[in-house]
Amino acid sequence: MSEAVPADSRSNERDVDVTAEQDVPMIDHVSIQCADVAATTAFYDTVLATIGGERILEYGDVIGYGVPPMPDFWIGPHNTGQGFRESHIAFSAPDRTAVRAFVEAARAAGATVLHEPKVWPEYHPHYYGGFVRDPDGNNVEAVCHLSE
Repeated sequence: MSEAVPADSRSNERDVDVTAEQDVPMIDHVSIQCADVAATTAFYDTVLATIGGERILEYGDVIGYGVPPMPDFWIGPHNTGQGFRESHIAFSAPDRTAVRAFVEAARAAGATVLHEPKVWPEYHPHYYGGFVRDPDGNNVEAVCHLSE
């Protein structure tokens, strides 16, 4: 059995290429529940189109979004649990122009902009992201990991 290494003793100086393509993503899909399915689908129809996403599958009042052919982001009615817990969801954008378009589309749809698009060097030198609130209060981001 391996011994646990305390987090503060791990090296942060790893040579990791965050832009390298992966054959298999770590997360297959994510689903969120929303209070108003119609308002939330109108929001995601608008903002996801700016980064190449679209509705792929509808199953009753549950909608699957993604880049064809696979839906990997699902929304549906709030029907389990009590109250609300904010989620942070980051969508990949193909370039920085798409990040800016995502934020502008969200703003035009009435979303609150949490952070205008910018470079976030604390994450890595090319991390370019913009953050908004969706109709249910989730922190939604479009991010590009490529240099300008």
